[in-house]
Amino acid sequence: MGTYTAAGAALLALAAASAAAIAAGPLRDGPGQAAPRFAKALGHTLPPVGFVTFCGHHPEDCRATTRHAPSFMRMPAQRWRQVAHVNRSVNASVAPVSDQELYGQNEYWAYAADAGDCEDYALLKKRQLEKLGFAPSALLITVVRDEQDDGHAVLMLRTEEGDFILDNRRDEIRRWNDLGYTYLKRQSELNPREWVSLGGHESAGMVAGGTAAR
Repeated sequence: MGTYTAAGAALLALAAASAAAIAAGPLRDGPGQAAPRFAKALGHTLPPVGFVTFCGHHPEDCRATTRHAPSFMRMPAQRWRQVAHVNRSVNASVAPVSDQELYGQNEYWAYAADAGDCEDYALLKKRQLEKLGFAPSALLITVVRDEQDDGHAVLMLRTEEGDFILDNRRDEIRRWNDLGYTYLKRQSELNPREWVSLGGHESAGMVAGGTAAR
């Protein structure tokens, strides 16, 4: 993953410590009420069109897992450091460009190289973390509506402490319900080709996965 500078190592350690503190600390949603640590799946739904095309191009990355239960990653400090490094390095190395600008179409999912939009960042982070030994079933591409009601894609990391989000819009790792997003759907833990609803509803005409680079 490259050689850390002293300053870079310090930043990554701080990010890891912050994520670990979030994971360990209480999560509240109003006086005396505990907020859910995990996003609840509500049944099967249609996958984004761009993802279906992506699987046609990369069938080896869309194989169903043989597990019979969801994976929740155990996250010692070393794992948090790896997540922080991958999230930060991908965000820094990929320029935000919309699918329309890059490919001439509204929705095209691909691994980000030096440019891409939100789902391209998420796909690259998923692949890099899998290479580091993270369970594929704990790394789920997720579609949301952002604060402006636009489509957006992020990577959800399922841990024993709860669900966390890797986002191309920020370097810090945040809890899923600490971002102001409306969660629409995500990959199934058991079969990445299948998607499950998270309760939100897509806006009319919204491209699943988002058209905005950021």
